[in-house]
Amino acid sequence: MSLENLARTLEGSGAYRVLRRLRPHWLEAMPEGRRVRKGLFLDLETTGLDAALDEIIEIGMVPFAYTLDGGLIGVLPAFSRLREPSVPVPQRVTELTGLTQEQLAGHSITPEEVAAFAADASLIIAHNAAFDRPFIEAFCPAFAEKPWACSMADVPWDAAGFEGRKLGYLGMQAGFFFDGHRAADDCLASLALLGYSGFPEGRTALSFLLDRARAVWVRIWATQAPFESKETLKARGYRWNDGMDGRPKAWFIDLPPEKREEEEAFLRDEIYRRDVELTVSTIKATDRFTSRV
Repeated sequence: MSLENLARTLEGSGAYRVLRRLRPHWLEAMPEGRRVRKGLFLDLETTGLDAALDEIIEIGMVPFAYTLDGGLIGVLPAFSRLREPSVPVPQRVTELTGLTQEQLAGHSITPEEVAAFAADASLIIAHNAAFDRPFIEAFCPAFAEKPWACSMADVPWDAAGFEGRKLGYLGMQAGFFFDGHRAADDCLASLALLGYSGFPEGRTALSFLLDRARAVWVRIWATQAPFESKETLKARGYRWNDGMDGRPKAWFIDLPPEKREEEEAFLRDEIYRRDVELTVSTIKATDRFTSRV
């Protein structure tokens, strides 16, 4: 009996669930077609969480072909490179990624080669784009002009029965496993998830993400929010801006337009407990997840 037949027998018993190793659908070349586009999935490994202080130590970029209605056609050869930082790699980063100072020694990446690889991408996606975009923009300004989307925030995973949004956990629920916490591997796993079609009406995860990317979002600022509301705002998804970049020193959140009224009511009722005039701006896909606007 073949291994696949054995796996199906186990699954058919109702007593087992079998995880299969991720096997990406590689393309030899970018397919042609009026409704076909080239996207780029990006993942970074870094020395820490602060894009203003920490450094990139690995860049993974996987180009992929998709249709405008959210069909994932396949993936193209990846960009996977290491970069030696100017400071020692923290032990916690080595434990998470497996990357040591010795492995990174002598490796370098230039902004120009990264920009060239991403030049023809119609859309950049990351799994937690709010983390990856500030880092890659600081390293390679060409990414500031690209539209962005997030496979963690822009897909209603719960609508397909998924619990949680961490990449490894989503993969297991989708029935596959992969070698995680290395940039290119995480990109391939994320793309496999975007091709998942177990949503209502047979829609793919990518189709939901594209709808979000095409919408004009709103950024709502909770200026002068009471200090004691800090944890409430943070738990709701607000991010803090320290005011050093010319923007308000305040908590803020980016939301699709249909969520604006609900969020404004939340701020007035639960945070300020009075009627206030809120600062709201519009955010296009080229400006989402960035610290520039």
